Amino acid sequence: MRIYLRLFFAVLFFMLYNKVSAQEDYALLEPNVNVRANGITHYLNKTKDTLLLKSDKMINKVYAVNMKYEREVDTKINANSYKVPLTELSKGKHVFVVVQSPLRIVFVVRVLQNNTRVLDTDVKLTALQNEE
Repeated sequence: MRIYLRLFFAVLFFMLYNKVSAQEDYALLEPNVNVRANGITHYLNKTKDTLLLKSDKMINKVYAVNMKYEREVDTKINANSYKVPLTELSKGKHVFVVVQSPLRIVFVVRVLQNNTRVLDTDVKLTALQNEE
């Protein structure tokens, strides 16, 4: 009887641990609080895996530099809004620069989890037919 009780508590512990660890944030945003940077709003979506940029003025370019001084995001936009998928970034600190001529608005995004890319679903399954 004790073995079943211990097994029950072990299974319960692992189920609760998986539920808690699945609710961790994917990324954290350190917004720019400068008064001159209020022309652009930048925030994370509900799942915190996409950076949303919106502005009244045109956004010319967005780029991000990681801790190894590599540009993982370097995009010319020329639009008023843009979505940056954070799942394509490596884990760590990324300094984002949003260019609105002549302004450059700088803020930090910290990616807390490793890359989680969705597997390709282009695999085609074919059924074998019995030839009789």
